[in-house]
Formats: sequence, C-alpha cells, structure tokens
Amino acid sequence: MSFRLRAARLSDLEHLYEMAKLTGGGFTNLPADRKALTAKLERATSAFENTADELVDEQFVLVLEDPKSGAVRGTCQLMTKVGQQWPFYSYRLNSLSQHSQELDRTVRTEMLNLVTDLEGSSEVGGLFLHPNERAGGHGLLLARSRYLFIAMHRKRFADRILAELRGIIDERGDSPFWDNVAGRFFGMTFNEADYFNAINGNQFIADLMPKHPVYVAMLDAEARKVIGVPHLSGRAAMRMLENEGFAYEGYVDIFDGGPSMTARTDNVVSVKDAKEARVTAMNIQEGERAILATGRLSDFRSCYGARVLDDDGGIAIDSAAADVLNVSEGDTVWSVAR
Repeated sequence: MSFRLRAARLSDLEHLYEMAKLTGGGFTNLPADRKALTAKLERATSAFENTADELVDEQFVLVLEDPKSGAVRGTCQLMTKVGQQWPFYSYRLNSLSQHSQELDRTVRTEMLNLVTDLEGSSEVGGLFLHPNERAGGHGLLLARSRYLFIAMHRKRFADRILAELRGIIDERGDSPFWDNVAGRFFGMTFNEADYFNAINGNQFIADLMPKHPVYVAMLDAEARKVIGVPHLSGRAAMRMLENEGFAYEGYVDIFDGGPSMTARTDNVVSVKDAKEARVTAMNIQEGERAILATGRLSDFRSCYGARVLDDDGGIAIDSAAADVLNVSEGDTVWSVAR
C-alpha cells in the first residue's frame, strides 16, 4: 500500500520535531525548535482554512504518512509569495569583462551581487524524508505531489516558482561559503546564523550585510568551488527539479552558497501535465503508474496508484489507491504520470 501525503495538522508537531533533529543543520525550513515549528503549523492551518482563491503570502505544510500505522515519515512545504514579511535575499553570480589595450588583455571577473530578484515568487521547500524511508519512491511522491497541489489551487500561487537546495556543509557542520563571505562580517558561525534565521527571519542580513559585490577571485579556493553546488544529499533532488523544468540561473543561497532553481509555474511538468477527472471505476488491475491526488486545502491527500484515463473526462483507479485516498465513484481526482 502506498504512503499518503496529506495536509499537516498541529498534532503533527512532535513528528516534525523528531525529523527536524535528523536534518544535520542547514535546513532553515525545518528547524529543531518546537516554538518555531508550532508557529509554522499554525500559519499552515490558517492557509488551509483560507478558502479565497487569491495570491497572498501563505505557507502550506504537507506530511507523508504511513496509512497503516499513522506514523509521519516525511514532510514538504509550499510558500505562495516569498519576500513579503522579510526581504528575500539571494546572491546572483554575474561576470564583468574588462579589456586593456596597452596589455592587449581581457579579464573576466565573476562577482556575487546581493539581490532580491526572486521576491514575489512561490517556493517549494522544506522537503525531508526520514532516513529509514529513503527508498520506494517516497521522495518522488513528496516532491511531485507539491506540484499537483499547485495545479489544484493554481490561483494561490505565483507565475514563477523557486526551490533552494542546501549547499555544501562539511563534517563539522560548517559552511565554507559562509566562513568566507557573510561570516566575516557577522561574527557568527554558520550554525548560529542558520538557526537564528530559521527562528527569527533574515532581516539581520539586511541590517549588516555589505551591499557591495563580492569578487569571487578574492575568496578561498574552498569557498569558490562550492558556489552553486548542492549538498551530496541534495543532488538527486536537483535532478528531479531539472526533470520538472527547473533551471539554475546563477542565484545562490546567502548562507551556504547552494543553488536556487527557478521555473515558470505553468511550465513545470507536473503542473502542466496534471489531469483532472471524475472517478468512474476503482477496481482496475493494470494501468499507467501515476501520482493521484484529491481534496482541496486541508482535505488534500495524494498517493501512488494506477490509472486509466478515458476520452470523456473519467479516470479508473486501483482499489488500493481508492482506499488510501478515501474516494468513491463520482469524486474528482487529479493525476500525473509517474
């Protein structure tokens, strides 16, 4: 039986807290702090309860649940419009070419510029899967179900969407990028700054970060080579994002230098290819493997299953998926090929 993704509830706090302690740091959207997680769940509850189809600053939290035991084994988040409570900062990697006629030499210099270009975008993030469940396609279910949620609530999301990937962090929990860039100005370790950001937001970056470009050539070799490089654990996630149509366009995280991937929302494969259909049968034995979803807002749930689409806007699904989704004939199901 497939795991089920559903809307998070306040009662999921301890499950999320236990998973947050397993992240290993550098995971701003899932801090190991009960107060911060409670605030996140309360904000998500308000978003799920808001039935207006409009784009405002909201955050949705989803959890991956074992339908047999009820255990929560993963989570992910969707932010509808970033940069509204605090500025949404990124570094943008750009280059400047200069030529000297006397030396007959052209020099190309790479620079990191502090920007807020991505403000107003929607964001998918906070994806974490319990280490014991990193098989069987659970990560793919978490990741792609988010796009079905977007397709089902399209007016609640912006026309551009981004995903930040965690950057390189060494075995001590330090970030070479932070140590060579922002850390030189803040007098804080990476873990201290990352935790403060997760709990209090990143307004302190606006207050203290120098606004001048950072010349990449002046950074240590260890910092230069990690710019735009995802953490080892995030490389599969980067490939999944690329398969969905996301691209790296030079935006990097101000803390660890990890890549920020962007896409036009309507061009994301799992949004563009999402099909809405009415359930006509729930007993098929064979069919196309798919991700199936139903319900709006707090009733949202998704799982793996088999589907057969017909030309009249109907869908037949397997009985196991029907049980996990708790749907009957005549109910509406959204789906995308696995």
